[in-house]
Amino acid sequence: MKKSTVGRLAALSLIWGSVFLWIKIAGYAFSPVQMVLARLVMGAVVLLVIGYARGLRLPTDRKVWMHLTVAALIGNAIPWVLYAQGERAGSSSIAAVVNGSAPVWTLCATLVLAQGTRIGAAKIAGAALGLGGTVLVAAPWTSGGDIPRWSIVCFVLGSISFGASFAYMGKFLVGRGIPPMMLAGGQLSAASVLLLLVTPFLGLQAIHLRTDSVVALVVLGVVCTGLAALLNFELVLKDGPAVASTVTYLMTVVAVILGAVFLNEPIGWTVAAGTIAVLLATALLRRKPAAKPAPAVNEEPVEQAPAAQRSAV
Repeated sequence: MKKSTVGRLAALSLIWGSVFLWIKIAGYAFSPVQMVLARLVMGAVVLLVIGYARGLRLPTDRKVWMHLTVAALIGNAIPWVLYAQGERAGSSSIAAVVNGSAPVWTLCATLVLAQGTRIGAAKIAGAALGLGGTVLVAAPWTSGGDIPRWSIVCFVLGSISFGASFAYMGKFLVGRGIPPMMLAGGQLSAASVLLLLVTPFLGLQAIHLRTDSVVALVVLGVVCTGLAALLNFELVLKDGPAVASTVTYLMTVVAVILGAVFLNEPIGWTVAAGTIAVLLATALLRRKPAAKPAPAVNEEPVEQAPAAQRSAV
C-alpha cells in the first residue's frame, strides 16, 4: 500500500473515529439539537462552497429533494440527535461500538425495501454476530454500572436509523448522476432545515459557553462533517472503495482508544468483546461475493457504479 494511501486512510480513520469524543465534549455546553444544527450547517457550507467552486450544482428535481429530505431525516437528523442525547450521560466508546453495528440494520432495511433477492451465509452470520456484539456492549444482565440504559437505547435506535438510511439512499438516490459531493451537501442542507424547524421546541435550552465545547463543535462541523466527506471522496477515487471501506473498522477502534485516553472511559471485557464482534460482523457484511471468471473473448470494459455515500455519525 502506498504511503499516500496509508496517510489518507489514517487521517480519515482518526477524524471519523474522533467524532464521538467531540460529541461528548460539545455536549458539555450545547443541547443535542443545538449541537447537531450547528454541525449540519457548518458541514453543508463546507461542501457546497467547495462544490460550487468546482462547478458542481445541487439537483433541481423535486422528487430527488423529497428523497434527500427523507434520507436527511433518518440518516442525519434523527441518529445524530439520538447519539448526542445518549452521550450526555453515556460513553463515547460504547456509542462508537454500537454505531459500528449500522451495517446490520442496513441489511435489514435492504430486505424490507426488496433491494436484494438472496442473502448469503456470510451476511446472515455477520448480522447475528453484530447483534450479539451490541448485546455484549449493552450488557443487560448487569444490575448496576455508571452508564444508564436509556443512553444505550439512544445509541441502538440511532444506529438503526443510520443504517436504514444507507439502504434508502441506495434505492432512491444512487445512480441518478448527481455528484456525490452535492448529494451530501444537499442532504446536510435538508437536515439543517429539519433541525431548524424543531429548534424552537427542542433546542432553546440555555448555553453554558466553554472553550473546549466551542472548539469541539467547530471541529465536528468543519472537519468531521465537511472536510472528512471530501477526504472520503478522494480516498474512494484514488484508492478504490475496497480500501476506503476499511475506515469503518479502524474508526471504531480509534473511538474506543480516544474515549479511554481522553475521557477515562473504562473498557470492560464486554465492551472489548463486543467491539471485536462488531468489527468481525462489519467485515462479513461488507464482504462481496467472489467475482465470476472473466470470459475468454475480448470485451469492452464495463464502467463501475459509483461507490455508495458513506459518513460517520
